[in-house]
Amino acid sequence: MNIEKLLIANRGEIALRIHRACHEMGIKTVAVHSTADAEAMHVRLADEAICIGPPAAKDSYLNIPAIISAAEISGADAIHPGYGFLSENERFAEIVEAHDIIFVGPKPEHIRVMGDKVEAKRTAGALGLPLVPGTDGAIEDIAEAKQRAREIGYPVLVKAASGGGGRGMKVVPDEDQFESLMSQAKSEAKAAFGDDTVYMEKYLGNPRHIEFQIFGDGKGNAIHLGERDCSLQRRHQKVLEEAPSPVISSAERARMGNLVAKAMADMGYRGAGTIEFLYENGEFYFIEMNTRIQVEHPVTEMITGFDLVREQIRIAEGKPLSVTQDELEFHGHAIECRINAEDPVTFMPSPGKVQMLHVPGGMHVRVESALYQGYTVPPYYDSMIGKLIVYGRTREGCLMRLKRALEEYVIEGMKTTIPLHQKLIEDPDVQNGDYSIKWLEEWLERQKVE
Repeated sequence: MNIEKLLIANRGEIALRIHRACHEMGIKTVAVHSTADAEAMHVRLADEAICIGPPAAKDSYLNIPAIISAAEISGADAIHPGYGFLSENERFAEIVEAHDIIFVGPKPEHIRVMGDKVEAKRTAGALGLPLVPGTDGAIEDIAEAKQRAREIGYPVLVKAASGGGGRGMKVVPDEDQFESLMSQAKSEAKAAFGDDTVYMEKYLGNPRHIEFQIFGDGKGNAIHLGERDCSLQRRHQKVLEEAPSPVISSAERARMGNLVAKAMADMGYRGAGTIEFLYENGEFYFIEMNTRIQVEHPVTEMITGFDLVREQIRIAEGKPLSVTQDELEFHGHAIECRINAEDPVTFMPSPGKVQMLHVPGGMHVRVESALYQGYTVPPYYDSMIGKLIVYGRTREGCLMRLKRALEEYVIEGMKTTIPLHQKLIEDPDVQNGDYSIKWLEEWLERQKVE
């Protein structure tokens, strides 16, 4: 069926991105918003707007009954969750479909499987994706674990099965320290997550973060749209992304892309998804799958000319994929800078009123942002206020265009990370594409010394 009215269960730039795709397809939009977002751009532009609660996300953007009520009151026949909030909540997807509303996203069971770290790894392995060598499950027997560690080769990583953020995680350099470090990991895991279950995997010293964009039609067909390099991260948060990766060959792209596309086809996956890998010494290792649209999807759009959000909506309508793998072509290079309302040195949030705004323009320059002059950025949500994406025929040309665009970008009334990006792209390592997931934090430490 064709969607006639779509409710956008999100806010900020992604809500605006979804609204634009809908209007280009002749679909009416319904914006839901908290009281803090009453003046937001997507609320102003949508065909209808419904307030669903106070500023706190748990009372508004995570309030499932309020969102479903808004969809029923407005007569929306579809809901797009964007990213974050409820986008990877299988219960929300189930409730939406139980109300005979189209969920613009994957099947609920695929959200569930890929949302569970252990189950996701097991599923990925069964689908033929390369895994980080390690134990199949929790460490139960010390002698067996030591034997497995010898097979894998030291150093190994002992990790908490629950939670994340680096807690309950220890690098074990040799067998002599195995038991003491495992004991520490278990204690930390118990204190942080109430669960002392740990597992073990090969420690990758200096990997890159490479992710592949995929699309499935839910009927056994899938394609890949190449990779993105998201290795420039701070505290596991991506700061700058590019496509293609400076270190992946076209042969590697085709081999891994076809592998992930086949895995998603075999799974019967529906909609947009991203398969994330660590990449070191020419080897890929599956880490997780995101069952939603990604923040960094525009870099893929820039090098393929393919509208990912439009395709999400088409697939949700039950239509087949609009292109075959053979029809997809990759051209040039694209880089995205995430612009946050933060102090560029301390990274403390810096919400406030936009006193002056000038966005860069020119050929192959794209700004995804819901800011406008006079708008007040609320303090209740994620600090990202925009994305600057540029394209060039070559990576060098792309970096030159990005440098020019950052010089033009003016946001007054709050501190932003624009100066950080200006310094980053001047660094020789970034210019040469020579960085890993540890590079940015080490670079930031050096900046403090200097």
